Amino acid sequence: MSGSSPFKMRFVHLDLKGAPPKVSYLSEIFPLFHALGANGLLIEYEDTFPYEGPLKLLRAPHAYSPSEVTEVLRLAAAHELEVVPLVQTFGHMEFVLKHEALAHLREVALFPNTLNPHEAESLALVGAMVDQVLELHPGARWLHIGCDEVYYLGEGEASRQWLQQEQNTTATLCLSHMRAVASHVQARHPATTPLVWDDMLRDIPEDQLSASGVPQLVEPVLWDYGADLDVQGKALLMEKYRQCGFPRLWAASAFKGATGPSQALPPIEHHLRNNLQWLQVAAQGRKDTLQGIILTGWQRYDHFSVLCELLPVGIPSLAVCLQSLLHGGFTEDVRARVQHLLGISSLEIAGVLSEGTGSFPGSDILALVIQVSLHLRSSVDEMLQMDRYVTGWFSPYHRRRKLIHPVMIQHIQPQALSLLGRWSGLAQELAAALRRVFPEGTVEEWLQENVHPSLGQLQALLQDLEAASPPPPPASPGPAQARAPEDMGAHPVPSSSVCPTLASC
Repeated sequence: MSGSSPFKMRFVHLDLKGAPPKVSYLSEIFPLFHALGANGLLIEYEDTFPYEGPLKLLRAPHAYSPSEVTEVLRLAAAHELEVVPLVQTFGHMEFVLKHEALAHLREVALFPNTLNPHEAESLALVGAMVDQVLELHPGARWLHIGCDEVYYLGEGEASRQWLQQEQNTTATLCLSHMRAVASHVQARHPATTPLVWDDMLRDIPEDQLSASGVPQLVEPVLWDYGADLDVQGKALLMEKYRQCGFPRLWAASAFKGATGPSQALPPIEHHLRNNLQWLQVAAQGRKDTLQGIILTGWQRYDHFSVLCELLPVGIPSLAVCLQSLLHGGFTEDVRARVQHLLGISSLEIAGVLSEGTGSFPGSDILALVIQVSLHLRSSVDEMLQMDRYVTGWFSPYHRRRKLIHPVMIQHIQPQALSLLGRWSGLAQELAAALRRVFPEGTVEEWLQENVHPSLGQLQALLQDLEAASPPPPPASPGPAQARAPEDMGAHPVPSSSVCPTLASC
């Protein structure tokens, strides 16, 4: 099934922080992953792993149970997807170091992202995390220990003192901690090889890397999610790592979660170009230097950031990228196969997928998210900022002073009610679709970030209309027919006709 792909291993990254899919959804999507050409999963549990004992405080309310993790592994094996768990052990430790009981292990007291590598308790902590994760992943050939973006390393008080000693550098400090964690894995789990993200290794001189002992313990994952990555530069970096003694390397591209922290729809063309350029990198390097490629699908930029593209929304991008990697490029045959596998009538690469298309698991979520992303905010903004009745007779100035010409209520209120009803109905439909895939916290967060602000603007407009509405006049024998502005001739309505006090406000 590998076609002309230079990548023997093609792993899909499941980033579970913030939006962990229900096991029932994974049972639907794993067969599709296999059909698209994936043969492995990199599962980044973060706070969704069922840690026990003193580590139980790391669990999120929506964490998987041990039996659910076992079921995920069974489902993956049934569809020939090898599982590699990922445990952060140095940087991106916010989900651990945010807890008061563990805050003393921060590199910098104010920031919870980086672990203090000088404390023996730090190594004991990540060692315990690794052991619990591997206990639930018996037979795992690889364990990813993270080690990317170790921000503020060397800026803690213990590090500052350590760096004052001759020949001590932040690179030495970084390599020392990597070696300690990898040695723990090797000693306790000798059949499991650690993987590490490579960004902290890139600028370390060859001789220092070679002498560190790290190349004999880990396999680096070279990551770059850009649409215009430096192919030649990556080939040179691969050669550098090979010269340093790393026996095997991995690549990492992206299919979602790499083009903006609040991105709702993945730009497929960007991700396709990124993956095609990784094919070029593989062609430049020595044969079989790259063990495989991990298609990352980030769900948050870090533990505290907002959600980016949800997994069901990213499936078309994943399909395009996986099939292109499998067949060595994106051809019309690849396009046709993706359309067939996803049930999409017309696959758009440069733009947004056609609304309402697709029959893959979660395609209903994609269709509704497209509606929200492309039309909700713009339709509300159009009414609030472009509608002549709103901007002309119920501006923020009027709303603050509860002033309105009564006839304008007849023009504004029905339109606002119609728009609110339309989007409220769609929001309810989307909430129901999301609940079939995600825990309630994910549903609430996504709606509050992407839907509720616009609905709130419409509700506020209607509330202000109600507050500004004059009381109904007493009954009279023959009330004059109120005329809309179109019937008032070419002359504008005098300000004194709106409200006797408006001209003097």
